[in-house]
Amino acid sequence: MSALDPWLLERLICPATRTPLRYDEPAQELISDAAGLAYPIRDGIPVMLIEEARRIEGPVAG
Repeated sequence: MSALDPWLLERLICPATRTPLRYDEPAQELISDAAGLAYPIRDGIPVMLIEEARRIEGPVAG
């Protein structure tokens, strides 16, 4: 597992809500609290497709 580049993280937004994302390093996901979606990071590359995102159930931990 590698850390996501902070420069990249500052520039990525949720494609569904256009809001900032939160990086969950252990899960290797970018979390959109506004949309309730978790976008996967595969081989160090964020997959920013809504249809690839996992729906987050219940309250989102931060």
